[in-house]
Amino acid sequence: IPIGQPRIYYGELTNNYIMTSTKTQELDYPSGDDNVYNTYDGTGGIALNSFWRRLVFAQYLKDWQMVLTGNFTPETRLLFRRNIRQRIQEIAPFLRYDADPYLVIADTSQAESGVTKNYLYWIVDGYTTSDRYPYADPGDNQFNYIRNSVKVVIDAYNGDVSFYIADPKDPIIQTWSKILPNFFKSLDQMPTNLRTHLRYPIDLFNIQSERLLAYHMTDPQVFYNQEDLWRIPQEIYAGKSQPVEPYYIIMKLPKEKSEEFILLHPYTPTGRNNLIGWLAGRSDGDQYGKLLLYQFPKQQLIYGPEQIEALINQDPVISQQISLWNQKGSRAVQGNLLVIPIEQSLLYVEPLYLEAEQNSLPTLVRVIVVYQNQIIMAQNLKEALDAIFKPEQSKTSAIVRPVEETALP
Repeated sequence: IPIGQPRIYYGELTNNYIMTSTKTQELDYPSGDDNVYNTYDGTGGIALNSFWRRLVFAQYLKDWQMVLTGNFTPETRLLFRRNIRQRIQEIAPFLRYDADPYLVIADTSQAESGVTKNYLYWIVDGYTTSDRYPYADPGDNQFNYIRNSVKVVIDAYNGDVSFYIADPKDPIIQTWSKILPNFFKSLDQMPTNLRTHLRYPIDLFNIQSERLLAYHMTDPQVFYNQEDLWRIPQEIYAGKSQPVEPYYIIMKLPKEKSEEFILLHPYTPTGRNNLIGWLAGRSDGDQYGKLLLYQFPKQQLIYGPEQIEALINQDPVISQQISLWNQKGSRAVQGNLLVIPIEQSLLYVEPLYLEAEQNSLPTLVRVIVVYQNQIIMAQNLKEALDAIFKPEQSKTSAIVRPVEETALP
């Protein structure tokens, strides 16, 4: 994707302040034996075009070199509070913010020249919360009311910040918009090319998913006796057991006509390892913000993530190959296991990485796929899927093994 301005001056790791357009060139990137330099031409920051401004900010930042240096020019600008989390927290401390900002590419220009100008923007989900909602269980949280009422957009080059109201029915954000009448914008004012990148917020989904472990029970007697509690399944990651985290995938939901971008989380019953259901948060078009809970029949055995991990590790051929990689200063790392619904079946996908003991940078070496009664280990996902769905056409070296159902946990 061509990017009109690929440089990021405001991001998640930009924790220091900088001065731009000085007499010292800015290193952009190395190119062969030479370096490429750049001069910032954005609108971000504050112009240091007078002695008094330099003096004020030298005092504020405790950096007296700003007064004494001879590297400044009339175009020099100070860019500070460049960490996007700090930036939006300073602007609107009355909101909570999602822990996972995401970077998108969009052309928000209004030009009619036909020239595409893609730029980088950060999108952060903002929440209104309260701990005083009547008869609501907070669980492990400090609040018992939460709404994803705000979408925050930050220009990665200029640092411009816009707050859009995503849930105008929320009474808390209605109050804040009356207190600050010119602060918020309506979601309709967000450029269309940016709005298509909005996704179901992961922190809100985590809270909803955790609450659903008990509150999926609608029968009062069953709920009172806690007869049908669910739990978040475990997976093996880098040799350690950890809870399966929600993950974004593109898939076609049951009874839908086309694929869509969703956030998915599987469940297992308490005390058992088979899959009992999954929750999906939808992100596309008119379906944005809707939740779909799919439950499997209790009389039908559906493999859960822990059982799939056991099938992989108990297979003699695959486990032997993994053991060979765990030698001579290297180790095999099993990545996140994904459960992907396909029509009336489930596809389980797990990447396998190889990394040196002295180097933490892993390399993808194999992909393991479990589908119905087969376990496939191939060099990539395409080869694994070809071995499953096009076995007569597959000319790969994929390892195809039958599922051994004995001794499942």
